[in-house]
Amino acid sequence: MDFYNVIENRTSVKDFTNTPVNKEKLSRMINAAMRAPSWKNNTSYKMILVNNKNEKDRLSETIMNDTDSAKNALKSAPMAMIVVADPSESGIMADREYYLVDSAVAMEHFVLAATNEGYGTCWIGALDEDRVRDILNIPKEYRVVAMTPIGEIQQTPTHHHKKDVTEHVFLNNWGSSYTLND
Repeated sequence: MDFYNVIENRTSVKDFTNTPVNKEKLSRMINAAMRAPSWKNNTSYKMILVNNKNEKDRLSETIMNDTDSAKNALKSAPMAMIVVADPSESGIMADREYYLVDSAVAMEHFVLAATNEGYGTCWIGALDEDRVRDILNIPKEYRVVAMTPIGEIQQTPTHHHKKDVTEHVFLNNWGSSYTLND
């Protein structure tokens, strides 16, 4: 798939088939994540793949949001990926902890690669970190950053409306809207 088509087609998927994730495709998705840039080329993050139904069900109960859609997505998907990171393996500058950036970039590479491979994902960041850590036996020095279900799409959701460039992109200074004609 063309890179820009991948971006256009990526959306949060919450309805999956139970078909297992293909190992070759999964390998390419992992490789994409591992190629993500990071603070001083340190890789502070680790990925945990979960295909055990009992573990996915337990993880779904750690999700903290107003609806059950993300919980149900994690339960129904054949696999989940959880990204965790050790803050001491990354940097801090101007009170910004870059392990979060490192993990987010790796997660985004994974999500885009999954889209390219024909799989759906749904970025989940509202979770009970301590419960996830306990379920997956994650060492205390690691922070749980996010998780996503992974699987073949059962039903393609509608995309959100495209964001208005003039509201989100400025040229030369704050408030000076950039237009596609500039």
